[in-house]
Amino acid sequence: MSNFREYTLQKLRAEFGLSLVPSLASLDEWLSTQVMITAAEREVLNSLSQKLMNRIYAYNEQELILKCIGTIIGIVDLDGNNYRAFAERQLTATIDGKELSGKPDLMIATGTEEPETPYFCFHEYKKTIDIDRHPAGQCLAAMLAAQHLNNATQVIYGSFVIGREWCFMTLEGNQYAISNAYLVTRDDIFDIARILRALRLKIDAIVNAPIS
Repeated sequence: MSNFREYTLQKLRAEFGLSLVPSLASLDEWLSTQVMITAAEREVLNSLSQKLMNRIYAYNEQELILKCIGTIIGIVDLDGNNYRAFAERQLTATIDGKELSGKPDLMIATGTEEPETPYFCFHEYKKTIDIDRHPAGQCLAAMLAAQHLNNATQVIYGSFVIGREWCFMTLEGNQYAISNAYLVTRDDIFDIARILRALRLKIDAIVNAPIS
């Protein structure tokens, strides 16, 4: 069994043939989707951004979760009628005879009490980069497990955070793309909220698609 924590992008390329590409239509479309952020929500996000500008560098990981990530996730509301956000739940898949397993910091999956089919994986609440445990590799490993549980037919979405920087990812087949970083300490915070809220539209469409 291999834990998500063990994976770098290089190791995923070597073991599973995943390749980074400059762009994917799924990522471009996700990042450009326009959804409503209300004036009241923008006011809260703006206030949060101003606070983070002076304080985020002093936060430890738990403070980053509580004071930054949790607030944004709460505003956008990632829970649907038949899916929701799960934190620190086990995700396991066997791919090419190798078992991948771990607990994404956050994933969106069908189910109410226990996660069933995952569509979005979120890693890692890190203050600084540890080159041996970079969140991009951990996130992509979890996304690969989610893809396998979807029979490799579904675009899988992901995001990872390093301090003030948020990056978004999609995985299609054996190709993945990573966005440029969005910073919570500037007006990018509105884009972060918009992109996360757009994710709900996409998961709603997937989960509620008519069975042919």
